[in-house]
Amino acid sequence: MCPQRTVNGSEDCLYLGLYSRPWTRDQPLKPVVVTFYGGGFIQGSASFNIPPSAYPILNVSTSSDMLFIYPNYRTNAFGFLPGREVAEDPLSDLNPGLLDQEAVLKWTKKYIAHFGGNPDNVTVWGQSAGGGSVLAQALGRGGKQNLFHKAMASSPFWPKTYEHDSKEAQDLYDELAARTGCAGPNSLACLKKADVQTIRDASRFLSTSQQYNTSTFTWGPVIDGDFLREPLSQATAKGHVNMNLAFAMHNTQEGENFIPPGFQGATDAGSPPYNSSAESFDTWLRGFLPGFRTCEIEAVKRHYPAEGITETIEYSTTYVRAGQIYRDVVLTCPAYWFSGSAQDGGWLGEYSMSPSKHASDTVWWNQINAIQRSDPARYQAYTGAFASFFMTGDPNALKLSPPDVAGVPTLDSNSEWVIKDGGLSTAKLEHLGKRCEFWRKTAARVPM
Repeated sequence: MCPQRTVNGSEDCLYLGLYSRPWTRDQPLKPVVVTFYGGGFIQGSASFNIPPSAYPILNVSTSSDMLFIYPNYRTNAFGFLPGREVAEDPLSDLNPGLLDQEAVLKWTKKYIAHFGGNPDNVTVWGQSAGGGSVLAQALGRGGKQNLFHKAMASSPFWPKTYEHDSKEAQDLYDELAARTGCAGPNSLACLKKADVQTIRDASRFLSTSQQYNTSTFTWGPVIDGDFLREPLSQATAKGHVNMNLAFAMHNTQEGENFIPPGFQGATDAGSPPYNSSAESFDTWLRGFLPGFRTCEIEAVKRHYPAEGITETIEYSTTYVRAGQIYRDVVLTCPAYWFSGSAQDGGWLGEYSMSPSKHASDTVWWNQINAIQRSDPARYQAYTGAFASFFMTGDPNALKLSPPDVAGVPTLDSNSEWVIKDGGLSTAKLEHLGKRCEFWRKTAARVPM
C-alpha cells in the first residue's frame, strides 16, 4: 500500500490486482470495472484479498460476469500536495493521486484484453473518495479523453476544490513545509529529500486540521489547469465530462458522519464544542461556508429550515439539518450533477434504509455477509442493479427483482430510485433539484 495516515506503507506502491471468473482465449471478452477505493483522499488501499471487495456484485447472479481491476493510488500529501512551488516545478505534478488513476485507465485500455477484459466496455466505479475519484476522471483533461464508457459513483466524496495556488491551498503547502523542516526558498527540493515518515507524520497532523470547519479533510483534488481544469459545478453544467452513461447513489443521512457530534445534545460536546442550539448551528454554518455573504447564509437557512423535508425524510433537529447541508454540498449534489451530465443517460438512487449513514449501504455489495442471505430479495434487487449497469450500461437491463418491484428511473424523469426499510420505490426530486441549483449558483464561493 501507499503511505497512509497511520500505517507507513511504501512509495513503491503503484500496482494493481485483477479478479474475475475463469477465462480462456476462446471466450468473449468480459466487461471491465476499474474500482477506486475510498478513504477521504487521506488513506486507503486496493483490495487484494480473496474474495475481493465487490465480490457480492459478481456473485449476485450467473449473468454477472465482469472483470474487476483494483489499483492503488497515492493519497494525503503524497497524492494531493498543492501550492505554487509544485505547479512551477517542471519535474513535479499537482494531483498525482489522480494521475495514478489516469495511468491505470490508460493501462486498461491498452492491455486488459490480454486478461480477458473488453477495452471497449469499461466502467469506473468507487465509493466515497473512490466515487470522488470517478468524478475527477470524468472531468479529467476537460472531459475529452476516451478511457472508459460508463461511470458509477457511490456516495461520491467531493470536498471543496480550491485553485492550486489559492490561499487555502498555499497555506497547506507552507504548513507541510514548516512541519517537515523544509520552510524556505528551496522547500520543494527539501520535501523531495525528506524521510517518508517525516512527511507522513506532518500529513497526518494536517489531514483533520480543518475538521468541522471549512473541510472534513485537508487533502484532496485541486484545480490545476491541466488535469482538473474547472470545478465540478461548471464542468457538469457545460457537459465537459468523459462518459456516455452514469449511475450515482447517495445515502439519506450520510452527511451526519462528517458534522460536529455535539449537535445531538443540548450541552456543549466535542472539540471544538457544539450543541443543538440555533446559535451553535449558525457558528458552524459560517465556518463551513466562510466565503458566503450574509444574504447567502440566510438563503441556505431558507433552503434548509429548522423544520424541513427531503425526498425521503422529515426533520426537526439541528443535527439532521446540518447533516443535510453537508450531504448536499459534498456528496449528493455532486452525485446529482454527475449523473445528470452523462451524454447518453443517467440514473440516481438514494439509500434510505436505517441508519442510512455514510457507507451503510456497503453491506449489500462490498463483502459477503449474513444480510445478503437473510434478505435475498433486496440483495438481488439492489446489488443486481449495480451488476446490470456494469454489464450493460443500464441498471434495469438484467433486473433480478419481480416486475412489481420498482426499477431505477432515468434521471430525466426527475425521479430517483429509493432503497428503504419497507422495500424499493421511486421518489420525485421535488426538493433536491432546487437545492442543488442553489449550490450551483453559489458554487464559486464554496468552492465546488
